[in-house]
Amino acid sequence: MEPEPNVHGRSSAVSDDEAFQRYVVPELATLLRVARSLTHNPHDAEDLVQDTILRAYKAMSSFDGAHARAWLFTILRNTHINRNRRRRPDLFDDAHDAELVPELRRSDPAELAEQAAFRDAVVAAVATLPDKMRVVVELVDLEMCTYAEVAMVLDIPIGTVMSRLHRGRRHIKEQLIASGRVPGKASSR
Repeated sequence: MEPEPNVHGRSSAVSDDEAFQRYVVPELATLLRVARSLTHNPHDAEDLVQDTILRAYKAMSSFDGAHARAWLFTILRNTHINRNRRRRPDLFDDAHDAELVPELRRSDPAELAEQAAFRDAVVAAVATLPDKMRVVVELVDLEMCTYAEVAMVLDIPIGTVMSRLHRGRRHIKEQLIASGRVPGKASSR
């Protein structure tokens, strides 16, 4: 007779190793992307994910199989908060800046220069955002997280995610218009 699965589908006969492979391993890439947005440093992001998966593995026996991503995001968020209570994270580093805009298209030097100037203007505009707004913009627009995922990671209501995202995007647009980097718009300041 096979053991009954619990309400959320995890059978009591599934070992912690099997559950880890089923629920945690498929989320590693997403955890790393979110960790990069939170830490702005690839090495710190890897350390944060490593700490997160270690904590998840230790808690695997108490995980019921429901909402694995939300469960992992909660562990990631709490681990990040605990790690940063003693230090303030760096704002931007070169590795992170390079990821803000997709790879430049190969074309003529004038177009490449224009694309690089636009990328630099976007990086500068994002860097001027308040931290709470910047993290939301990065998670939604750069890491392609859903509003619900961002709300879970940051432990804020979805409405707050939407508000910060709207204000952040508006600020970036205003900065790009002011710098003359929005196509068809002249510098207004």
